Formats: sequence, C-alpha cells, structure tokens
Amino acid sequence: MIRFTTAGESHGQALVCVLEGMPAGVPLVAADVDTQLARRQQGYGRGRRMQIETDQAELLSGVRAGETLGSPIAMLVRNRDWKNWQEIMDPAPRDPDPQLRKRAVTRPRPGHADLTGILKYDRDDARDILERASARETTARVAAGAVCRTFLGQFGVRVGSHLVHLGGVDAARPERMPDDINAAADTSQLRTLDADAEQRMVTLIDRTKREGNTLGGICEVVADGLPVGLGSHVSWDRKLDGRIGAAMMSIPAVKGVEIGIGFEAARLTGAEVHDEIERAAGRPLAGNVRRRTNRAGGLEGGITTGEPLVVRVGMKPISTLMRPLQTVDVATGAAAQAVAERSDVTAVPAMGVIAEAMLCIVLADAFLEKFGGDALAEVRRNYDGYVSHVAARLAD
Repeated sequence: MIRFTTAGESHGQALVCVLEGMPAGVPLVAADVDTQLARRQQGYGRGRRMQIETDQAELLSGVRAGETLGSPIAMLVRNRDWKNWQEIMDPAPRDPDPQLRKRAVTRPRPGHADLTGILKYDRDDARDILERASARETTARVAAGAVCRTFLGQFGVRVGSHLVHLGGVDAARPERMPDDINAAADTSQLRTLDADAEQRMVTLIDRTKREGNTLGGICEVVADGLPVGLGSHVSWDRKLDGRIGAAMMSIPAVKGVEIGIGFEAARLTGAEVHDEIERAAGRPLAGNVRRRTNRAGGLEGGITTGEPLVVRVGMKPISTLMRPLQTVDVATGAAAQAVAERSDVTAVPAMGVIAEAMLCIVLADAFLEKFGGDALAEVRRNYDGYVSHVAARLAD
C-alpha cells in the first residue's frame, strides 16, 4: 500500500524522497513536512552540521492546490553544505581526476559501514560508502513520515516520542502521560519529560564532548487513537510488531526495539505480564473494552488492541569519535587511528523524531491495508463503518 524510497548523499546536492500509495484528497502543504524536519534537527549534543542546514521540503509532484492527488509524491530537500563539497562530491569525472579526491577516507571507523562497505562494493575510498550510510539520509524518511502523519491525523491518530535514557541516566516516565507528548517533549532540549534527569544528561554530554567520546540512549514512541484490528496474525510478514521492528532497526545506529515492556516480560510470570480485559463503554476504537494495564504496548498477536501503541528504540553511541579508535588504513595496510568526520556527541533526541516518522509510515500502510480506498473520503467511509461495527459487538 504505502512504500517509499530515498536518494542522496550526506554532502551531495540534495536528498530526494518518493512516497507512493497515499490516497487522494489528503490536505498537505510544505509546512507540514518542514515542521517535522525542524524537529529532527533539534537536541542538545548535536554537531555543527545542524547549524549549517535549515531543512525545507520542495513538493515536486503528487500534490496540487494543497491536496494529495493519489499519485507518487516526490519531495526534495537541498543540502546547503553542498557548496563546500562540490569539488569532492561532483558526480562528473574531472580531467585529470586523481585516484582519490580530497577528503578521501581510507581509515575506516569501527562501528560504521566504512569497512564493510568498501569491501562489499570494491571501493578504495570509504566516502563512497559513508556519504550514503550517514544518518543525513533520515531527513528524507522524516519527510515521508510527515505525509503519513498528516494522513493519520485525519483519523485522530497522534504519534509522539520522548527520551527515556541517555548514556546511563534514566528519565522517569510521568505517571500520567501528557495528552500531546510532543508539545511537552519538544520544550526540552533533550526531548525528555523529566527535567531533573535532563540536567544530569546535559552535564554528562558536556563531559563526554570534552573527552572526545559519544553517547547512546533510548526513546519511547507512542501512538494514540489507533483502532483495534490493524495488522494480522495470519502470516509472519503481516504481523504489525514485526513490521514495526524492521522499520525501527533500519534507522542508523539503532540496535534494539521493544514493544510494551519488551525484554522485561521474559523475566516475569504470565500473571505479571498479560493485560486483563474488562468492559468499558464509550471506547468504540477498542470495541468497548479496555486493558487494565498496557504491558503489551497496544499489540496482541501482531494486531492493534485499541490501547496506546508503545515502542522503545535503543540507539548505540555514534561511531565517529573525536579521539578515534584503532583501525587499519586500507590504502597501506598499516595500523592507524580512525578518521574523525564532523559529528554529534549524541543524536538520540533526533532519533526519536526519526522513529516517529518510521512508525507513521508503518501505521499508514497498515491503515490502508485494513480500510483501503483511493481517496480520503473512501477511506473514511470504510473506517467509520468498521468502527461502528466493532463498537456494536459489546455495546450496552
């Protein structure tokens, strides 16, 4: 139903996203995308690249008069830093073109795609790999996710995130989550809902920067307003938890995904894990029932339950260290220190925004899989009919 592809290098001319499957009639303007692109660039501990780029999307196709057309939506985000990299990243050959251009990378960074990439693709310069492996590519994903977020918003679905852990410091989850998670989290320079933990994290980031090191962390992504019944139990590739896991694990530097209480469930008994069910009038999206707890994180059997969908995403520390690790120079075979590209101390707050985007894409796909329709009005008719039917099953 929904599919997207991206193109572009970190220091190339631009990033491109093509999104297919969006129904006609969804209200969309460039500002809807730009708002999410700006959120991706925030966060204490980011590097100088965020001061250079001010990401803005150009809608090239698939939108007219402020509405989607049902055709592929093409978007372009220009790289302002391109002017400083033209000689290095020029697609055309130069005569004479040296074997290795300026800023060649022959000292691969442990933890990055540098070495595996040059071996797999038979390149001499790891820049041919790292420019695409860079997390700069996620700008285009956030653009695609912004369109899907706008579509989901037509049905009252909200997706937000907040940081819950950074480099060994935990942030407490509020006893009652804010109705609009992003409105609260985005006021924090680390996108956390725990002000006390934030101060400890800022101190840790400052110390880590002085040490030339980097930090990883965990963000929690929450989707509210989903109806019961998205996804399916019938085949492995239709289970929504599996689709969410694949999307999150595709984000650069992400190494772990949990839904609900995740790995903690493996340490508890069934009575401590599973969510008891009770009648609850006035909850049509859940079939007029509720789970007394939400340890499952809004999914049972690969299908949404109508409770909030809760996903936790763990990101390893960035692999570019200002005090580089040991490596091998692939040009000489000699031991060397890894290259030190411009980088962040931590990008975990931004990762949360990227994870939101990926979740929006997966949910929009599942939504259209369930309700179908070539136009927004048709999807709405199908959605309203389904919700009415589900609500009637256990109506008083």
